[in-house]
Amino acid sequence: MRLEKCWFCSSTIYPGHGIQFVRNDATIFRFCRSKCHKNFKMKRNPRKVKWTKAYRRLHGKDMTKDSTFEFERKRNRPERYDRNTTEETLKAIKKISKIRVEREAAHHKDRMKGKKSKEYKEAKKEIDQSTPLIHSMGVQTPSKIKVSVSQSQKDQIRAMEE
Repeated sequence: MRLEKCWFCSSTIYPGHGIQFVRNDATIFRFCRSKCHKNFKMKRNPRKVKWTKAYRRLHGKDMTKDSTFEFERKRNRPERYDRNTTEETLKAIKKISKIRVEREAAHHKDRMKGKKSKEYKEAKKEIDQSTPLIHSMGVQTPSKIKVSVSQSQKDQIRAMEE
C-alpha cells in the first residue's frame, strides 16, 4: 500500500481515492480532490494559494526542518514482510507522531509569543486615534466616580473573599 502526495497541495492521497491527470508526455500528476486539479489547470502557483502546505511552509506557519520528516520520505525499495518488524514499526509510528505533535505545539507557541502585546499596542493606538472623534460627536467619557463604603460593607466583602 503506497500513500501518494497531492501534486498541488501536498496532502496525502490514500489508495482508491484521488484524481490522476496524464499529460501528452506521459507525465502523471495525482491530486487529492477536484479543487486541486482545477487550480492546477488554472496554472495557479501552490506557493501563493493560502490553503496549501507549500504556502504554509514558505510563510513560516508550519515546521520545515525536523528530524521526524525523515521517516516520511518516499522509498522505492520494497521490504519483505516480517511480523516483528511490523510491530516495531507501528510502535515507532505512535512515538514519532507524539513527538511531532509536541514539536508543532512548541513551534506554534514560539510564533505567537509577541502577539498579545502587539494586539494591545494596536488597540491602544486605535483608541488614541479615535478619542478626538468621540469628543467631537459630543459624547463625554465617563469620569471616575468615588463611592464611600462603610466599615460594615468592607467586613462583608472580606468575609465573602475568605
